[in-house]
Amino acid sequence: MAQAREKHEPEHLERPEEVTVAVDAALERNARQSVLLDLRGVSDATDWFLIASGDSDTHARAIADNLIDRLREAGYRPAGVEGKGAGNWILLDYITLVIHIFLPRVRDYYDLERLWGDAPALAIE
Repeated sequence: MAQAREKHEPEHLERPEEVTVAVDAALERNARQSVLLDLRGVSDATDWFLIASGDSDTHARAIADNLIDRLREAGYRPAGVEGKGAGNWILLDYITLVIHIFLPRVRDYYDLERLWGDAPALAIE
């Protein structure tokens, strides 16, 4: 059983600068229930998911704006940004890192953590 815990709830995931900057930026804007999924070896599409929630569409957009600004300051540009207008699911695509910012009801509906349940996960506080 301890082996499964290590796989799904590692104390520390070694991660690149871009991921560290993104995690810090999400926390700066009080992102809720932030989770980092290590998809290396699980998905060919990307290496990392950062999943977070905002309390409102305004809060979700503020989180997204701060992520974009902080990552840009560190030299990273998004390949794509989707959903900022509506604010209920914002996706920031940095190729090796994909960031999902949800309103809680939308996050519950899509349940990406369950969908990618084979990936090691780290809750961010």
